[in-house]
Amino acid sequence: MKRRTALSAAGALALTASHRAFAQQPITIKFSHVTTDDTPKGKGALKFKELAEKYTRGKVKVDVYPNSTLYKDKEEMDALNSGAVQILAPSTAKFRPIGVPEFEALDLPFIFADDAGYEKTIKGPVGKGLLKKLEAKGITGLGFWDNGFHMVSANVPLLMPADFQGLKFRISGSKIADQYFRLLGALPQIMAFSEVYQALQTGVVDGCENTPSNYYTQKFYEVQKHITNSRHAHLQYAVITNTKFWNGLPADIRAQLDKAMDEATDYTNSIAVNENKDALDKIKASGRTTIHVLTPAQRQAWFDKMKPMYAKAEEKIGKDIVQQLLAAGGVKI
Repeated sequence: MKRRTALSAAGALALTASHRAFAQQPITIKFSHVTTDDTPKGKGALKFKELAEKYTRGKVKVDVYPNSTLYKDKEEMDALNSGAVQILAPSTAKFRPIGVPEFEALDLPFIFADDAGYEKTIKGPVGKGLLKKLEAKGITGLGFWDNGFHMVSANVPLLMPADFQGLKFRISGSKIADQYFRLLGALPQIMAFSEVYQALQTGVVDGCENTPSNYYTQKFYEVQKHITNSRHAHLQYAVITNTKFWNGLPADIRAQLDKAMDEATDYTNSIAVNENKDALDKIKASGRTTIHVLTPAQRQAWFDKMKPMYAKAEEKIGKDIVQQLLAAGGVKI
């Protein structure tokens, strides 16, 4: 009897030790995104990892999966919904399939007059209202990450709308981008970010649009003879998490993660403008491509050609959000 009691006590101690070890295991957060570590978004994800692990004193471990190494563009939302991944930072074009098309209005051409207009929009009632719309889908919006204004490129100069006629352009999947390229006479094709360089190099597509930092880090400029710094549209990401997962975290842990995300967001947005400026300077210095800047007349021609997008967006997405964006972004039509 004594031997059995001793064995039972030993077993209880072993079980307690096992529970203690289990309790000490860090919470793992998988953060998946489709760009590389050297882009503003990539650096932002790594900054969040650094701060989250620091502020929680190792109680949280963040595994960052860049460049679609864990999930492709089209798989990300399903993975978040199933709990296979905990944080994403998709472009705002990715929210239409889950029933929140209002985000796509951020892709409208010339919707932000400048960087100040974008910042005012995102930090104000419009940006906060968009994130709130995700709640009904079981998603919590943690913030917006900036990546700057788009340039557009091809192996021919793109100065007037007629220059786009018949050219194939890679797009990320935005219905808005699809429509404004078609208004220019181009043929948009959806393609994963990781496939763009090879597609440009081999002629699968003739051109693409992206920010200066992405053109530089992904070396798109090496396989495009002409780039127009058109600033015709803006690229931003919404950092999101599964609400059930986020709300299920211990309150003290969630508070530290909120702090880490706020600081990572400030960091990412603060470097985006400088990273784009530096990237543009390096592209120019490389001599591998010719950079064009639109004249006022050329820019007006682009605007006039794309202007029907506003009426189409009001019909498909909603008049209120389009008008709110125009007012907040400082654009007059």
